[in-house]
Amino acid sequence: MQWHTHDISNQVPDLQDYNLFSSDVALMQGVEYAGASWHQADLLRYGASLGSKEVLQLGELANRHLPELQTHDRIGRRIDQVEFHPSWHQLLGLLRAEGLQALPWMAPQPGVHVARAAGYYLQSQVESGSLCPTTMTFAAIPLLQNEPVLFAQLKDKLYARHHDPRDLPIAQKTSIMIGMGMTEKQGGSDVRSNSTVAIPVAGGGRGAEYLLTGHKWFFSAPMCDAHLVLARSESGLSCFFVPRWKPDGSKNAVLVQRLKDKLGNRSNSSSEVEFQDALGIMVGEEGRGIPTIIEMANLTRLDCVIGSAALMRHALTQAIHHARHRSAFGRLLAEQALMRNVLADLALESEAATLLMLKLASALDAPDDPLLSAWKRLLTPAAKFWICKRALAFTGECMEVWGGNGYVESSPIARMYREAPVNSIWEGSGNVMCLDVLRAIARDPQGMQLLLAQLDNSPSQAVRQLGESLRSDLTAAPDRQEMQARRFAQKLVLAMQAHLMLEQAPPAIAAAFIRSRLDAAGGQVFGTLGDDIDAGVQQQILQRAFTLVPTQKS
Repeated sequence: MQWHTHDISNQVPDLQDYNLFSSDVALMQGVEYAGASWHQADLLRYGASLGSKEVLQLGELANRHLPELQTHDRIGRRIDQVEFHPSWHQLLGLLRAEGLQALPWMAPQPGVHVARAAGYYLQSQVESGSLCPTTMTFAAIPLLQNEPVLFAQLKDKLYARHHDPRDLPIAQKTSIMIGMGMTEKQGGSDVRSNSTVAIPVAGGGRGAEYLLTGHKWFFSAPMCDAHLVLARSESGLSCFFVPRWKPDGSKNAVLVQRLKDKLGNRSNSSSEVEFQDALGIMVGEEGRGIPTIIEMANLTRLDCVIGSAALMRHALTQAIHHARHRSAFGRLLAEQALMRNVLADLALESEAATLLMLKLASALDAPDDPLLSAWKRLLTPAAKFWICKRALAFTGECMEVWGGNGYVESSPIARMYREAPVNSIWEGSGNVMCLDVLRAIARDPQGMQLLLAQLDNSPSQAVRQLGESLRSDLTAAPDRQEMQARRFAQKLVLAMQAHLMLEQAPPAIAAAFIRSRLDAAGGQVFGTLGDDIDAGVQQQILQRAFTLVPTQKS
């Protein structure tokens, strides 16, 4: 018999059975502003599905039951298979059904990159690990389109709107996923130090078969049907399409040594592999492997921005939901002045991140527009640095709103906090991104001038002054610019976020963002909004940030 010792009260109900899209005013308006309103009905449907208790539980299950590596089968044959919980395959099925692995390539139209980004952003709030093979497949398609013979064999399987989990040769699959293998033990981000070698089977060159020998220290999603890999051919580093199975039906010699025991992103299997004369087909020009694969990396970096913005959004909704239900010292947390300051500050950060990721996606929809091309080339690495970096502090602050209830693995905040660092590290860490911003400006100084002209025309004096500061920074000596690259990238992102907030957010909310972010006294720690952003404005920010829209159960 169990004694009755206490009544359970003042505990917060799970946030579930709500519409992730219609509860997000900034996202809905941003999608319409960017010309993708034609996709809103699908996003509304998808947002309701993703917010259901059943789908939210898939993310929890996939991260509780981790992938397991089986190097050999029962009788000793080498199989290198990774086994997943069924929830993993269900999540990939949701992603594929929405076309998030290929939508802009399979159904090109105005605003399609924004439509895809919005869907990806919604799914990112449910589970992060399953995004990795989805992103790599998405980013590999433009590269593979440049290889007509190979792409003709893969196109239908890449575009398929269903997930085929079977471990079979590509010819026998109905849909496929593509992974990536770039880094090695000795180099990390310095891929020019790669030592994996590729020897031609017969005649070499683009489209020819090679045998690869070497290793990869991070080989993302080893159960993908093929990977794009850097290896050293006669003319230097080249890019190769390495299938999991050979065309004759035998397993390719890509041996999985072990799975990485990662801090976060645990549902996704990252691995270490060795190549023992593994078959690969050269894609792109020989010796031009880095420029070939960097276009793929540029798209994956944008997805890192989207994924981090989505983590922030989900953490924000959890924090606001908690504060609206939890009482302390006689009042709801949400009614207390300092907590309201914290939540409003977080909401400003989240909205600005959302608008920036939509802007970068819209730049992909207009490749011939010089201004939008500048946004794409110069702001993508800057945003990858800043948004991904801010997600770490952001999720930690949201965990603090929950208090001890957030610091346990049964809370949704704990998983988000462990997920937050990965996007800052993958696809180029902070220093790599900031230096890439400087390189991009050196290659496209006119593009930078177009961005500065937008700031020059801002109705905000603070934004105009920030533009002048950026212009002055570019006159510094090269070694000084390198040393201050992080400060420059941060300043550039904040200036362009302020521009977007002025363009799309309500005036009071845009003004609050500018006063808090462009003032050195605020914005470093969340909850430091000044007296000039009063309680009424803070309440307006919070109402815009998250008004719960429950879904109707049939």
